[in-house]
Amino acid sequence: MSLPFDLVVFDMSGTTVKDQNEVMESFLEAATHYDLNTDPTHLNTMMGWSKIEVFRKLWTEKLGEGHPEIEIRAQKALQVFKKHLRAWYDTNPAQPNPGVEEVFDWLKKNKVKIALTTGFYREVTNQILQQLGWDIGLDSNHMGNEASIISVSISSDEVEHGRPEPDMLLKAMRMLGVKDPKRVIKVGDTPADLIAGHKAGVLLNIGITSGTHTEAELSAYPNDGFVFTLSQLKSFVAQKLSLESVEF
Repeated sequence: MSLPFDLVVFDMSGTTVKDQNEVMESFLEAATHYDLNTDPTHLNTMMGWSKIEVFRKLWTEKLGEGHPEIEIRAQKALQVFKKHLRAWYDTNPAQPNPGVEEVFDWLKKNKVKIALTTGFYREVTNQILQQLGWDIGLDSNHMGNEASIISVSISSDEVEHGRPEPDMLLKAMRMLGVKDPKRVIKVGDTPADLIAGHKAGVLLNIGITSGTHTEAELSAYPNDGFVFTLSQLKSFVAQKLSLESVEF
């Protein structure tokens, strides 16, 4: 049977890619460097955002709304973040989360497109895709073909607004020729993911609770339910959509 959706949009770090605390460590490195007043709890509320937006917010909190140096200081803090994260991945290659490759295989077998969206910028997105071997067959626009593992990759610096706005999801739909959001499933591990999916009006807006946030933390945001790992996604979708048979 054909599945009642054409596209699944996945987050990367914490969802399809194992979160090894590298993003938090990189944020804290930059925050400490510039004496920004923050901590892991506060930073966790901004996970999934475009990274430059995180630093804009932190500098706004420190300097006040409208301060003329917010942008230049945010850009400098972002460079420290980038340097630390790039070095981290150079010595600690990215790892796939449990179940992700089986889910990709299932979707491809059923002719469902796969989009990866991320709060990362293109440089580190490419680094992760290359380390995982998920960049195979992607063209200069980061779109795949029938032999590719994924259909498209979109980074937050390639849209006007990163999450929690739905720009990346909507761009994936446009690039892949999917017109109806009710033919789309969104999967992510942050409040920003769930808000973006809700704003886009997707068929299913699913949280994954083995990443940066627990089910208790995510349950305050619009959702259609949760899985702990992607290994549970097939059965969850089958149950939610009352599918009699969903085979890998």
